[in-house]
Amino acid sequence: MLAIRPANTVGLLHSTFPPEVTWRRNLLWIDCSGALAVGVLVLALSGWLADLHGLPRSVLLFTGVMNLVYGSFSLSLARRTVRPEPLLSLLASANMAWPLVCIALVVLHRATIGPTGLLHLLGEAIYVGGLGFVEWRSRDLLTTT
Repeated sequence: MLAIRPANTVGLLHSTFPPEVTWRRNLLWIDCSGALAVGVLVLALSGWLADLHGLPRSVLLFTGVMNLVYGSFSLSLARRTVRPEPLLSLLASANMAWPLVCIALVVLHRATIGPTGLLHLLGEAIYVGGLGFVEWRSRDLLTTT
């Protein structure tokens, strides 16, 4: 299929790939954008979220910083035209391991965590774990842009 696009458009918006492949090819951009945005928001709102979630602020600072570190790594891969498969595997594995961290935090703070804290950590576990699964299955497609 031939795609014609004006010279002043960004390549991410137009593709010759079917929609299923297109969104998977942009998966790292989705991943790093989400991680960086969540990291900034959680850090900026950590005091308020600690009270709302019934969690120590240190837990939210930890998760916020981890999101920024992970998001930076994901961004470094998203920007590359050739992505080494071992680094993609590391990225996907980190995503698939994050739910274990979230569940451990829920268990450790089960005496104080509120419904919003539970929703936050379990929601993040499901989203990030699912993203890791899709990244793992898409490694071959993600090795090049």
